[in-house]
Parts: sequence; structure tokens; C-alpha cells
Amino acid sequence: MLKSRINTYLLILSLIALNGCAAVAVTGVAAGASVASDKRTTGTVIEDQAIELKASEAIFSDRDLRQSTHINFTSFNTVVLVTGEAPTEDMRNKIIDIARNIEKVSSVHNEITIAAPSSFMSRSSDSVITSKVKAKLVTDKTASALNTKVVTEKGVVYLMGLLTRARADAATEIARTTGGVQKVVRLFQYTD
Repeated sequence: MLKSRINTYLLILSLIALNGCAAVAVTGVAAGASVASDKRTTGTVIEDQAIELKASEAIFSDRDLRQSTHINFTSFNTVVLVTGEAPTEDMRNKIIDIARNIEKVSSVHNEITIAAPSSFMSRSSDSVITSKVKAKLVTDKTASALNTKVVTEKGVVYLMGLLTRARADAATEIARTTGGVQKVVRLFQYTD
């Protein structure tokens, strides 16, 4: 009886481990495909990730900012979008200075509102909107899902990417016609 239970637990653990391997493999393949089709160089993709990490670490290391704000940094081709909420103008300025002073940042778009941090429900709604826009981009033949970054804050969709004007227009129209979207802000860099 004990041996049977142990075997059952081992089987369950093995299946869980294999399931994790499959998820890692699929994620790795998807990430590889994404990097392969990205218009940015691999170095720029890595630099964008480093910029986001450095900015987030700076916020986290400042107790006042960490406890009083809700901030997101999104970097695409070294252009940084800063979204979220800060309770004071001074805090907002401090956050933007952090982003501007990170090495390799070419420009910063300040979309921080002076307000208390958004609620969990608001953030959840934004996540749903982002997912809907991304899903529509994937199924559309004229837009470029792999080269478009979608960020949503309080129903406002920010679109970033390296695209032709036609693909940028298609992505904008998709976002504009998605349920829950209040406004679309285009932050594209054009390839034509």
C-alpha cells in the first residue's frame, strides 16, 4: 500500500516536471521566434530589457516611490514610455529623471498622472484590454503583432514599435475599435 502511494506521488511529480519542461520549451521557441522577427537588433532588444530593469530597480530602491506610486517602464528601441500614477508633481519629476538618466535612453514619454495608485480592478481591466488588442493584432494580416508593443493604462492604449506607416495605421485601427479602449496614443518609429 505504501509503495503504491509512493509510486503514485512519483508519477504525479514526474508529470508536473514534464509539464513544466513543455512550457519552458514552448516559451523558449516563442521568444526565439519573436527575437528573430523583431526589427530591432538583438543588442537593442537586450538594451531595452536592461533599461526597463534599471528603471524598475531605481523605483523599488526608493522607499517613498515604491510605497506611494504605481509606475510602469516600457522601452522599445531605447524610447521609454513611463505610465502610471504618482501622488505629487515632485515624485513624477523624480521618476522621469530616473528614466532620462539611464544610459542609452534616447527619449522618454511621460504619461504619469498625478493621482493615487490605480486599483487592482483598474489594472486587471487594462490587462484584459491589452490582451484583446494583442489577440486582434495576431489575427490581422495587415498589422504586425511581433513588432508592436501594446501598453494599457486606465483604458488608454499606447502603441510602440518599428513599423511602416501602413502597418502602424492598421495597428491603430485595431486598438481603436477594441472594446474598453478610451484612447489610442501612437508612439511608433517608422521604417518607411
